[in-house]
Amino acid sequence: MPNKQSDGSLSIRENRALELITNQNGIYQSDLWKELEVSSRTGSRIATSLEEKEKIRREETTYNGQRTFLLLPMKKELDFSLLMAGDMLSPLFSSEDESDPIDSDAFTQWVLQLSQETR
Repeated sequence: MPNKQSDGSLSIRENRALELITNQNGIYQSDLWKELEVSSRTGSRIATSLEEKEKIRREETTYNGQRTFLLLPMKKELDFSLLMAGDMLSPLFSSEDESDPIDSDAFTQWVLQLSQETR
């Protein structure tokens, strides 16, 4: 598989790896390189590169009796400042990911953060 840059920052393999890690909410590095059909050395380089680019985090672990890394997607920091109209919440917002944004964990996190900032 060619390893050309698809978006200027991640290679095609890195994008595929990140997709696997994200969709599975984490994957063992030893399984990642098998899924990508690359050598363990190449898989390790891909994982290291994604970690350096702060796309994933690697946690050392033992899996099937072997030392490996658990690769986990990085949580995105959400910026809810655009939801504000002055010091009030704007009613004109929607989310593609959530059917009810008011019930989302991200919204709850933001409200809690606001309440802590105003103390």
